[in-house]
Amino acid sequence: MSKLFVGFDTSNYTTSVAVCDGDGEVLLNFKKMLAVKDGERGLRQSDAVFQHTVNMVDASAALREFLAGCGGKIYAVGCSAKPRDAEGSYMPCFLVGKSVSLCAASVLGCESYLFSHQAGHVAAALLGAGATHLFGKEFVSFHVSGGTTDILHVKSTVNGDMKIERVGGTRDLNAGQVIDRAGVMMGYPFPAGRHLEAAASENKDKFPKYRICVDGLECNLSGIENKSVELFEKTGDRGIVSAFVLNAVGETLSALTDNVSSALGDLPIVYAGGVMSCTLIKDMLKGGDRYFAPPEFSADNAAGIAYLTKLKSDARR
Repeated sequence: MSKLFVGFDTSNYTTSVAVCDGDGEVLLNFKKMLAVKDGERGLRQSDAVFQHTVNMVDASAALREFLAGCGGKIYAVGCSAKPRDAEGSYMPCFLVGKSVSLCAASVLGCESYLFSHQAGHVAAALLGAGATHLFGKEFVSFHVSGGTTDILHVKSTVNGDMKIERVGGTRDLNAGQVIDRAGVMMGYPFPAGRHLEAAASENKDKFPKYRICVDGLECNLSGIENKSVELFEKTGDRGIVSAFVLNAVGETLSALTDNVSSALGDLPIVYAGGVMSCTLIKDMLKGGDRYFAPPEFSADNAAGIAYLTKLKSDARR
């Protein structure tokens, strides 16, 4: 009977449950997006908590169906209990996953572990990029999403512990916010990233060059949103605006990446978070000792939490 490790993640926009086995292979990666009304650019925490509570019925059903057919035994359950590994980090939506996780572990009589959502993202990126050899080493991670645009100095261990220090990132809007706001402004549903990427990929017209705002390891992104509004009012062209926005975000991340080696030395760089699902942006960053995960491990998921749970459980044996 194979050992199984379960992870739950209830971020602001996705209800997730994942299972990995004793070899670290992800066997289940269930995700259900929270619903955002047309024209709106996000959810209130109370609405997110309610939808996660409802979605947990489907997540539990997916987990039950998987377990019925696999013949394994759950050795440990983990969850993302807070946004970051920082004092005072808190967001109500994570209470849903934490509650379900602790209840499941109690009923099963197995170990339970708590992690941050950010640590889960970094672990999922390592897993998806085939870079689990970096566990136990020092590296840099970009966590780029709607709620976060952080440059992280990570010192990890092979038992699932991560010392994560934010050393840079955005001073105002997050990259995902810029992309989603531009998309909603043009009439796309939230989240809008995949719609901008599709429109930008089809665009054949020139778009204006944006003067990025980068100072060392910090950046400002709100100007991209302001310029995208002006550009859409002028052209009414979704393709041009989409290409402009994604290129400006990519150029900003590229400049920050170039500055990382000067500030922290020649360390491996791992890109995590939903924005890193965008192929156009990834192509602007490739080169050197850099790692990118496929979309299912970049966007919100519980696979990283399941894998960290496995590492923590292994370390106790």
